[in-house]
Amino acid sequence: MKKIVALIIAAGICAAVLPAAACTRENERTSYDITCSYDKQSRTLTAECAVDYKNTGAETENVKFNLYANAYREGALYKPVSDELTQKAFYNGTSYGEMEITGVTGGEWSLGGEDENILEVTLPEPLKEGESCEIVINYTLTLAEVNHRTGVTENTVNLGNFYPVACARTDDGGFFECVYYSDGDPFVTDCADYMVEITLPEGYSAATSGKEQSASGNTHTYALNNARDFCLVLSDEFSTLSQTVDGTKVTYYYYSDESAQKKLDAACESLAYFNDTFGQYSYPTLSVVQTGFAAGGMEYPALTMINDGLSEADSVYAIVHENAHQWWYAMVGSDQVNCAWQDEGLAEYSTLLFFENNTQYGFTRTGLINTATSEYRAFFTVYNQIFGDADTTMTRHLKDFVSDYEYVNIAYNKGLILFDTLRTSIGDERFLAALKSYFSDYSGKIATPDDLIKCFYDTGVDINGFFESFIEGKIII
Repeated sequence: MKKIVALIIAAGICAAVLPAAACTRENERTSYDITCSYDKQSRTLTAECAVDYKNTGAETENVKFNLYANAYREGALYKPVSDELTQKAFYNGTSYGEMEITGVTGGEWSLGGEDENILEVTLPEPLKEGESCEIVINYTLTLAEVNHRTGVTENTVNLGNFYPVACARTDDGGFFECVYYSDGDPFVTDCADYMVEITLPEGYSAATSGKEQSASGNTHTYALNNARDFCLVLSDEFSTLSQTVDGTKVTYYYYSDESAQKKLDAACESLAYFNDTFGQYSYPTLSVVQTGFAAGGMEYPALTMINDGLSEADSVYAIVHENAHQWWYAMVGSDQVNCAWQDEGLAEYSTLLFFENNTQYGFTRTGLINTATSEYRAFFTVYNQIFGDADTTMTRHLKDFVSDYEYVNIAYNKGLILFDTLRTSIGDERFLAALKSYFSDYSGKIATPDDLIKCFYDTGVDINGFFESFIEGKIII
């Protein structure tokens, strides 16, 4: 997620229908077949999500799903929007939404988790590692009026995290349950395949993560493979500009932009640069979408949300940053809950690399480093005065950040400084070679900080102490 703007009903536990028997087809990974319809008058999405679940962990008797959209309900334990962004996000005042599960086939089900954020399906028989089972989830998603990942904005409908998402497996055989913290991006997700059919209101069009497969009247079907998420943004106001880059169709969706061509150019040129610098983009399309969003932007595989209130320069910056996340989040995953710097810092530094090599946009390496350094030092001074000792450790849980301000300075600014210091120390050739290896080795996977560090170590330099000094907060900046 881009940092620019960040700086400034309880559901009951029900008995399931009769469970279907677990199957053992050898699918490569989990797949979602989602059929849904959006009603603009009631702000509701009615959906059926058929999941062909592939067990990638230890034998289990249940499957768990993250219900991210339930964080918008009244009475939620954790607010989906930070205090700093609440007024900007809720443009019509307080508004609520929820994800109501109306039925599940494939096992007995219940709602739970720390904040009613987990759907747990108990299977009729244990599912061994490598085996698959069918689970069908029917639900109704009511959207809040909010400029955020999931909600109705003044000009669009944002459908990020709009379906039950299978929890990634943990090393100890459990499930990674993601509470929807407002600071950062609380997502740890395995790649999956998607087929999404949506019936739109009359006059609406959709920007999506997938490539359109068919259309009949207002009903459209999209496909996307080997992706961490699927996202849609709906509107009856979209204009579009498109261009093909290295075989990828890039489309800019907008409704109020006098410099739309410049935004498309930035999207296309950054895609081409990252292709050359890190490795080939995996998906057939890329949607860059102007929408209501309280922060600068938000990344999803093959789709990026860009805040419609940004200046031209900030909008271009956000587009490039979110495009960088196609490499560092969408294709190469990481634990964003505990190691936010790993993708945000790398996305921020990849943005610097692009602008350093595309000076027509007015951003320079020196300027970006100086800005990040001055902002970080200001944070350090303020937090030292408030708390007596500023916490500058980088690998920590999202719940341990005191504010958006602290999160931004640790994940973004210190992350950028880390990678620039490393590049200066080992040279461009080794630095870029390590990032190419990181992308090649971990695309489609969830990489750990040690995986990233190893890629730099394998270039022939001993940098273990270097990363430790930054991550553990020992270095003075």
